Amino acid sequence: MNIKKWKVVPFNKNKAEMLAESYSIPALLAALFSARGIDTEERIAEFISEPCEFDDPFMLLDMDKAVDRIIMAIENFERIAVYGDYDADGVTSTALLYTFLRSKEADVMYYIPSREGEGYGMNENAVEHLASLGVDLIITVDNGIASVKEVEKAKELGIDVVVTDHHRPQGVLPDAVAVVDPYREGCQSVFKDFAGVGVAFKLIYAIEMDLGNPDELIYEYGDLVTLGTIGDIVPLESENRTLVRLGLQLLSESVRPGIKALIEKAGVTDRELNASVVAFSLVPRLNATGRMGNAETAVKLLITDDEEEAYCLADSVCDDNNDRRSVESEICEKVMSIIESDESIKYSRVIVVSGENWHHGVVGIVAARITEKYGKPCIIISEADSEAKGSGRSVEGFNLFEAISDCKDILVRFGGHPMAAGVTLEKKNIEKFRERINAYAAANMSFMPAPEVVIDLKLQPKALSTAIPDMLKVLEPYGAGNSMPVFGLYCMKIQSITPVGGGNHLRISVVRDNVSVNCMKFSTTVNEFPYKVGDMVDIACVLENKIYKGSQNLSVYVKEIRETGVDDEVYLKSYRLYERTKTKEPMEQGEALSIRPTREDLAEIYRFIRAMAGFKGSVYRFINTFPGQTIGKVLFSLDVMSRNGLISVKTQGDSLEITLLPVKGKVDIMASSLFDNIKVK
Repeated sequence: MNIKKWKVVPFNKNKAEMLAESYSIPALLAALFSARGIDTEERIAEFISEPCEFDDPFMLLDMDKAVDRIIMAIENFERIAVYGDYDADGVTSTALLYTFLRSKEADVMYYIPSREGEGYGMNENAVEHLASLGVDLIITVDNGIASVKEVEKAKELGIDVVVTDHHRPQGVLPDAVAVVDPYREGCQSVFKDFAGVGVAFKLIYAIEMDLGNPDELIYEYGDLVTLGTIGDIVPLESENRTLVRLGLQLLSESVRPGIKALIEKAGVTDRELNASVVAFSLVPRLNATGRMGNAETAVKLLITDDEEEAYCLADSVCDDNNDRRSVESEICEKVMSIIESDESIKYSRVIVVSGENWHHGVVGIVAARITEKYGKPCIIISEADSEAKGSGRSVEGFNLFEAISDCKDILVRFGGHPMAAGVTLEKKNIEKFRERINAYAAANMSFMPAPEVVIDLKLQPKALSTAIPDMLKVLEPYGAGNSMPVFGLYCMKIQSITPVGGGNHLRISVVRDNVSVNCMKFSTTVNEFPYKVGDMVDIACVLENKIYKGSQNLSVYVKEIRETGVDDEVYLKSYRLYERTKTKEPMEQGEALSIRPTREDLAEIYRFIRAMAGFKGSVYRFINTFPGQTIGKVLFSLDVMSRNGLISVKTQGDSLEITLLPVKGKVDIMASSLFDNIKVK
C-alpha cells in the first residue's frame, strides 16, 4: 500500500473576497491566489500583468569581471571553450552561449563530459585536452562552482576560467577570473532560483549591454532558455516565469531547424506547446542523449543550421529516448521483483536496492518511480566491479541528503539535496549502507512521512464548467513552485466504470446532489481499479478544456482517488506499525496492542471472508468492515490466516483480493510464529 496524506490548502475567505474586488478577478481565481500566498500587489502583478522586466545582470557578483574577460577574448580572437553538462539544462546552456559567441565571430568551441566516463562537471583530463587544442578561456555553464582543483589545473596550463553556475557553493570557491552564481554569498541578485541556462542568459544579456541591443536577446534565445528552465525544474517565478512565458510563445515558432525537427519527431506539432508538453515530450529526449549516448548530439541538434542534419540528429535523439525507456523499464521490472520478494526491503523505512551493471543514466528515474509507487525514499544502486554508484529520491519531510551524510564514513563520494541525492561506495558496503540509512531514519523519525496529495480547492460538482480552465490560463505556465491547480470532488458516488483506449484507461462516472461528472483515469485497467459501482469516493482532479466536434468541453482528469471517510493520519500511523512487524522493529507496548489481534478479532474477519466467499475490492472498504480494528491489525490478521493456509491474499496498490482455501482439520491460529514479529521495546 501507498497511503498518501490528502491536504486541502487553507485560504482566507475574507482576503479572497478583497482580492476579487480589488483586482476585478473571478472569486475562484482569488481563492486560488489566497491559498497560494499570491496576495500582494507585486505577486499578483506577476500573473495578471505583462511579464516583468529583467533585473540588471550586473547585480550578479563578478558579472563585470566575466563580461570584461569574455569581450577581451572575442576582440583578441582567443580560443574559447564553453564547458557544459549532459542534461537538458546543460545542453541548452551550452547551445545558447556557443551560438551567441559565434554570432560575435568569436573563436569558440564547446565541450560536454560523458556521464559514464567522466561524470558531472569539470575534470582534469578534460582541461588538459582543451589545453592541447589551444584553448585560452573556459566558460562553464551549469557547473563549475565546485571545480576548485580543475580551475587550478587550468591556471597551471595557462587557461583562464569564467564560472557560471546555479548550484550552491560548497565552501571554497574556485580561483577563477570570475565566479557568477546567484547563490554566492554577497551576490546582490534579487532573484536566485535560475537554472543554469538562466544564468547563461544573464551573462549574454550583460555582454550585449556593452555590444548591442540586449532586449532583443529573449526573442532570439527564448526557445533555448525555456527548454532548459523547464528541464531543470526550477521555480517558475519572477524572472523564470517571464523567461518561460515569452519562451513558450517563441518555441513553436522557433527558426532553429533542430527544435523544429525535435517538435515534429516528438509528435507534438499540432499541440499547444505549454510547459507540460515541453516537460514530458521535449525535455526527456534532450536528457536521453546524456543518459544513453553522447550529449553532444543534443547540442549539435540545437545549434545546427542545416535542416537535413537536424532531422537526422532528431532521429538519433529520439532513438536514445526509446533506448532509455526500454532500459528503464527493464531495470524497474528487476527492482520491483527484488522488492516484492524481500519483505525486509519492501517494508523498510528507506528502500535500497542494488543490481549488477544497471545503467547509471536511468537509476535516478527508476528511483523516482519506486518512490512514487511505494511512497517512501528509495535509492537504486548499480554495482560494477568493486565500486557501486547509486541515485536516490525522497518524499517531502525526509531529508535524503542529511540521511546519506550520516553514512559518509562508508561512502566514497556523495552529494545532492533533501529530495534527491547520489552516492558512490564500495560494493562490499552496500548492505551496511542499507542498514545505516534505515537506522538513521528510525532514530530521527518515529514515523516516516507519506507523500501528500495537495488539493488547492474543494469544488461542488455543480460548480464545474468550461469557465474554470479559461480563467486559470492566467496562472500558466505551470511548473515547479506553480503547479497546475488540483481540485477536490468529495463524497462522490460511482455510477459507472467503463474501460477505454483498449482497456488501458477508465472513464468513471460519478454523481453528487444529482449532478453527474464524467472523469478520466489514465493507465488503469478495470482489474487494477479497486472500486466498484456504488462506492463513495473522493477525487483529486485537474481540469482542462478540449475541443470536440467544434465545441469546447470540460475534461476532468483523475490524479488520485480514495474511499470517502478515510482518516489518512490514523491509517498511516497504523500501517507504519504494521510495517514494523515485517522488519521486526520494536514498538511501544500500546502500539503493539493496537496491532496484535485477539482470537475474537481473527474470528470476526474470517467469518466475514467465509460469508462473502472471499473478497475483491478496495482494501479500505475491507478494513472499514471492522470498525473496531485498526488497519495494521486487519492486515496482520490476513498475514496470520494466509500463513496458516486459511486464505490466499493478493494486493496491488489499494486493491485487495482474498480467496478462501480448503481447510482440513483444526488450525490453532493463535500459535502462529508471526506473532513473534511484534516486538515490544
